[in-house]
Amino acid sequence: MRTDALLSRFGYCSRKDAPAWIKAGRVVQDGSAITAARQNADPARTLVDGAPVPFPNGLYAAFHKPLGCTCSHKEEGALIYDLLPPEWLRRNPPVNSVGRLDKETSGLLLLTDDGAFEHAMTSPRRHVPKVYELTTSAPIPEDAVVLFAAGTLLLNGETTPCKPAELIITAPCAARLTLHEGRYHQVRRMLAAAGAPVLTLQRVQIGPLRLADLNLQPGEWCAFNPAIFSQQA
Repeated sequence: MRTDALLSRFGYCSRKDAPAWIKAGRVVQDGSAITAARQNADPARTLVDGAPVPFPNGLYAAFHKPLGCTCSHKEEGALIYDLLPPEWLRRNPPVNSVGRLDKETSGLLLLTDDGAFEHAMTSPRRHVPKVYELTTSAPIPEDAVVLFAAGTLLLNGETTPCKPAELIITAPCAARLTLHEGRYHQVRRMLAAAGAPVLTLQRVQIGPLRLADLNLQPGEWCAFNPAIFSQQA
């Protein structure tokens, strides 16, 4: 790609400001300074201010979302993007979450600037399994296991039943739930329909990615290879 496009794409500066960066010798490819905005540059072989271009082939990160922050770019209050490197939001396209977790839900969240990957991961046809651990304010009825697995649960205000889901009750007021779709506040609505409102909720796995294996504290992130989801499919 053109060097001015590279600087804009990866959040360094606008294309208008790129010639000044280039004139100052801040962009180097294969040991030689790039001298013109129109000159082609390979992000994987380019240094800007002496450092490699981060995530030259697209940004894919697993993030441990803490409680109390939202996944929106626009809402007021604490946002997940306040906890991420600011240059990520200057990338073009910017980094977005793949789906969302609500303010009172913690756990595994995927982040990317790859729109095709984001679309594929949220497509209803992919059925990427998502695993949640939860506690409730009332004992979870044993018949909820059969109800959720049957794929017949109709949530209030909807006309299509939930897809079959796997509920494992681990204590009278605790469980693991695996979903293969993503509806608005689905876990909370399903447990409420079963008579066991959710108290705490954490997403612990998306497809082959397990939060426990990533060793991330709340607010931390790490890169992952998106190919692992293709291999699973």
